[in-house]
Amino acid sequence: MTVPKSMPMRVLTGFSATPPEEALGKSARILQTCEMRMRVIGINAIAAASLAIAGSTAFAKTISVAAGDDAQARLQEALIGAAPGDVVELGSGRFKLTDGLSLDVPKVTVKGQGSGQTILDFTGQLGAGEGLLVTSDDVVLRDFAVENTKGDGIKSKGADRIVYYQLRVEWTGGPKETNGAYGIYPVESQDVLVDSVLVRGASDAGIYVGQSRNIVVRNSVALENVAGIEIENSYDADVHDNLATRNTGGILVFDLPNLLQMGGKNVRIFENVVVDNSTPNFAPKGNIVANVPTGTGVMVMANRNVHVFDNMLGQNGTTNIMVVGYRYPQQDPKYDPIARGVAIWGNQHDKAGWDPKFPGSQQIAQALGGSLPPIFWDGAGGAEAQPIVADPVPALSLGLADLKASPESAQPVMLQYSANLPQELPRIRLPESMEAVVR
Repeated sequence: MTVPKSMPMRVLTGFSATPPEEALGKSARILQTCEMRMRVIGINAIAAASLAIAGSTAFAKTISVAAGDDAQARLQEALIGAAPGDVVELGSGRFKLTDGLSLDVPKVTVKGQGSGQTILDFTGQLGAGEGLLVTSDDVVLRDFAVENTKGDGIKSKGADRIVYYQLRVEWTGGPKETNGAYGIYPVESQDVLVDSVLVRGASDAGIYVGQSRNIVVRNSVALENVAGIEIENSYDADVHDNLATRNTGGILVFDLPNLLQMGGKNVRIFENVVVDNSTPNFAPKGNIVANVPTGTGVMVMANRNVHVFDNMLGQNGTTNIMVVGYRYPQQDPKYDPIARGVAIWGNQHDKAGWDPKFPGSQQIAQALGGSLPPIFWDGAGGAEAQPIVADPVPALSLGLADLKASPESAQPVMLQYSANLPQELPRIRLPESMEAVVR
């Protein structure tokens, strides 16, 4: 089967001429939006938003913490001593910290003076834990940076209605296996907002949301991570208006076995720029993302009802969009390893597939004239699980219906273009108190 000749490949102009974050009107707009939102918001708006998320707490106060001597003790004391409704305000400067911080008080806002002005520096961290761990509900984290943590940058666990806003998490020495695993890391939560953050250098995922429900990731930049943005074992997520570039893989939607929440579903990936994801995989061996091929744009694995639409994709050496089953040993009887209900439409594609990096891919590429098409499916689950592809570009099935089959045994065939799109998934709506924070 072949893609109809009447459906020519749409090409994005200007991708390869300049670095992606400087080219393309859309990526420039995303970066500009992030910068403006990180600079422009006024003190009155900050106060109003903090009150909105905190609710009507009569005796709310601001606890100011300056950089300088004893910053570790003073900042942790402020986080312990905060009451619901309080704002812990971090001053400008570099907070040199030697241990992780924790917050377990609900309805607290932690805010700095901007991600370039307030820096929590964990270069001298003695342990291997997170930079900041949040375990309480209705928390807002905004306007500061976290650098060089030994473990994860900022983690929240079981923290409902959490807001990550105008943050930067970075490992300043560049991509290294010894960098912390996750930059922004909410897990096991209901109602998650990640807005206008930048993460660079994570050895697993820059922005990761796991085992959660009702999620929005938007207006953010993921740069030089193994996985730029990852939604894992989660329900109901919108990922839009982000820039994922120079990662190993740009945007990943995974479902894995042996976790408390499985059956990831209902994820929309739309209006993102996913370009030049070319950083060699630097994840520690044994991590699932260590298997992500360098040069992957969007990867959907074992998830269901994932819609990928209206994105700009290109300069991804393996492929722009990859749909696969979970092909690793597992014994969880409750786990479904097949990707189902995946639909792909309205995306714009530039060059892809000229240097694929998964086992057997070079042989497949040679058989197809030297490269893989912009979209491919491994074939897991057979015809019942075949994704709907309505992008007018070549799309390939590897024909590996059996999850135990090796890539070397692929029997590639072209997928037919389909105009029969599924009913669109509903937009994710967060509580008004959360949206008030970012206005």
